[in-house]
Amino acid sequence: MTKDINKSEFDEGTKLKLSIFRECFKEWYPVFLHNQYISKLIIYDMFAGSGKDTAGNMGSPIILLQEAIGNEKQYCSHIRQNNKSVILAFNEKEEYKRNELECNIKQEIAQCKTTCQFDTCVFDKACHYAHEDFSDLIQKENLLRILNNAKYAKFVLLDQYGFKQINDEVFLKLTNAPKTDFIFFIASSFIKRFATLPAVTKYFKQENISFKETNPKECHRVITNYFRTLIPADKEYYLHSFTIQKGSNYYGLIFGTNHTLGMEKFLRVCWRHDTLAGESNCNINNDFQKGELFYQPGASSKKQDISNDIRQRILTKEISNNKDGLKYALKCGCEPKVYVDVIEDLIKSKKVSISGQFNRTAMNIHNAKLYNIAVI
Repeated sequence: MTKDINKSEFDEGTKLKLSIFRECFKEWYPVFLHNQYISKLIIYDMFAGSGKDTAGNMGSPIILLQEAIGNEKQYCSHIRQNNKSVILAFNEKEEYKRNELECNIKQEIAQCKTTCQFDTCVFDKACHYAHEDFSDLIQKENLLRILNNAKYAKFVLLDQYGFKQINDEVFLKLTNAPKTDFIFFIASSFIKRFATLPAVTKYFKQENISFKETNPKECHRVITNYFRTLIPADKEYYLHSFTIQKGSNYYGLIFGTNHTLGMEKFLRVCWRHDTLAGESNCNINNDFQKGELFYQPGASSKKQDISNDIRQRILTKEISNNKDGLKYALKCGCEPKVYVDVIEDLIKSKKVSISGQFNRTAMNIHNAKLYNIAVI
């Protein structure tokens, strides 16, 4: 029987996961809410649970609702004034938990109304509930039609139990959907532990997964790279993962987006939680830490490795302009400033020159003015 995490208080790993969900959605939501070309925002929580744990801590559905309303209800005002359509779609397979969820959501909205200046709430009719098996739900024509509608912005949260629900087919449906960002949870340690058993090979091609027994921290990176290999080589797409250690097990999140801005925002969240590598709660690269003999403030083996990699790619002309350099930093899981620091050093040391207007753009890089790089 699947463990019901709502029937006990969330552990620290779950709280971290929910915190990242909240921050990720908080970064995503206003971008599309204020986009004049987007007519509708649809937020999916496909494994919603009942909304709270036994201690009253908020689960993902209430977190999404709270962020959709916004601090001081500022987003409610924007929705009213601009006639925006926002839908929160919650799915929970177990009917009794689905009923608990609806009750908890209604209580949250009722509490919000007590301090609202309006007689009606824009979210009263915005919340929808289902109790279907995800494998059936993801095949429904109506859902696929919505996912493939480029006029709609979609945020898809997939907080599955274990690893079975997000297979190759589901992953490709999500990556091929326009204006769709997703984040899903996966129990990477269990895939590693049972990699050769039919229960795993049914969902993952064993020949594309190779674990190192000497480095268990790497298992979630391995799973992320597995999904990365499913993306066609000519498709511009961004994936990043965050490993969560719970005892001797490693779980993780994988975020996907087809736009650099989406990846910028997710990386910002991850680097806030992990200042060394932006991808774990367990010092994944074994960096020296405060109090240790060789600790240096601000030092990070990942940043150094990616900086050296970018430097080499510029000098060998694999990276020949700023856009490619900025995007490469993103794909390596680093914030784009890493590229900017490298190119400035190369210019200063007279190893390269710039054709066009040099700029230090390291945020909203889709708007960066292009310049070309020439190796001297």
